[in-house]
Amino acid sequence: MNDDTEISRTSIRHAYQQVADAITARITSGYYTIKLPSERALAEEFGVSYITIRHAAAILRERDLIISIHGRGTYVAAALTRTRPQAQAV
Repeated sequence: MNDDTEISRTSIRHAYQQVADAITARITSGYYTIKLPSERALAEEFGVSYITIRHAAAILRERDLIISIHGRGTYVAAALTRTRPQAQAV
C-alpha cells in the first residue's frame, strides 16, 4: 500500500471520506488524467469494501470530479468536458 492508500481505521473520518480525498488528490495531481481504475480494483488497492468505493465515488460525482458511464467506466470529468479544437475551414 502507498501512503495515500492507507486508510486509518481509528480516524474520526469515515473510510469512504478518506478514499474520496485520496482519489481527489490523485486527480488534482494528474495521477488520474482520463480514466479511473474499476471500483473493484480501487477497493483492493485501498483495502476497503466495494461499497466503500461506491460511497466515495458518489462524493466525487457530487464534487463534479468524475463522471461514471454505465458499461464504460469512470472518468475524470475535466478530461471529458474539455472543449475540442474546431477544425479550420480550408
